Amino acid sequence: MWADEERAVQILTNLVGNALRHTPAGGRAQVTAGINGTHVILTVTDTGAGISPEHLPRIFDRFYRADPARSRTDGGSGVGLTIARGLAEAMRGTLSVHSVPGQGTAVTLTLPVGPP
Repeated sequence: MWADEERAVQILTNLVGNALRHTPAGGRAQVTAGINGTHVILTVTDTGAGISPEHLPRIFDRFYRADPARSRTDGGSGVGLTIARGLAEAMRGTLSVHSVPGQGTAVTLTLPVGPP
């Protein structure tokens, strides 16, 4: 994979932390990896409550929280996904999210296999 190792770890740390925070006891969070042509695809999935469709377009917005009841102490600052997406794009990659309420969330990081 063609990426800044520290920044890739920073992205994955954020994604795994979010998945663990939103997965209830007895649930599951996992990371999968694969190659699709010219890109490495890393997906973090969880079996949490999921994200409602009306929140998905704003999930990468700075300071946005889908659950307004979560405070900064138990829900983070609201900038982790914004930073993660910016880092992915700086490495010529993408960060996307797919979620189904009641079933969980999958966040996918796609990074190039080789140099530009």
